[in-house]
Amino acid sequence: MTRTILWLILATGIALTARAADPSALWHIVHDRCVPDEQAHHNPVPCAAVNLAGGYAVLKDIVGNTQYLLIPTARVGGIEDKAILAPGAPNYFADAWQARSYVDQRAGHDLPRDDISLAINSLYGRTQDQLHIHIDCIRPDVRAALAQHEAAVGPRWSEFPVPLAGHRYRAMRLIQPELGSTNPFDVLAAQVPQPQMGSHTLVLVGANFDGTPGFILLDDRADLATGDNGSGELLQDHSCALARSSPTG
Repeated sequence: MTRTILWLILATGIALTARAADPSALWHIVHDRCVPDEQAHHNPVPCAAVNLAGGYAVLKDIVGNTQYLLIPTARVGGIEDKAILAPGAPNYFADAWQARSYVDQRAGHDLPRDDISLAINSLYGRTQDQLHIHIDCIRPDVRAALAQHEAAVGPRWSEFPVPLAGHRYRAMRLIQPELGSTNPFDVLAAQVPQPQMGSHTLVLVGANFDGTPGFILLDDRADLATGDNGSGELLQDHSCALARSSPTG
């Protein structure tokens, strides 16, 4: 193991462990280290990538083997931030979906699209005050539930027939291979007033509808009285069990 790799492992581990104590830890990693390193050396350590034109960084999370985070390089608070709905705002979900290749690399082979999920937690279900989208495998039981009840998921929001990870979600289908200009934040904002978006969590899961590639978009609203913090990340499996059962290639 080279000294550079050892430093990267130690530095990233220490920084991400500090997340619970410092709600700005992710911002400082990206703003103070990844972006300057990319600008000065074209080497975004400790991030896996920095896209200066696109306005985002990709960082390996210390939790799990395959989990990555997509983080804006601008100061964006979270799902409640008005900036994500501004005209011309980056489509961070589209960028995160493209970044799923990092999950494939860690898994050792390309995963089927319905193994991959993107999640952003609500204001009450997160520890950081910088927007970040979790990129990782979906839980096997959630994948099975989505497949079993796929016919109940239509082009408009409706309640998903069964709880997912113990919580009730709304679901809708998107029939398109890539997100393109479709921004899940905008889809949610079409029905949820912006001041209320902070209590919501969004999860995007790849899907195939009778062979046609698409997505299932899931939405849950935090309900602290019932113990629901609006943490869509709970639908993900940071051990990525599906990587061990999915065919390679």
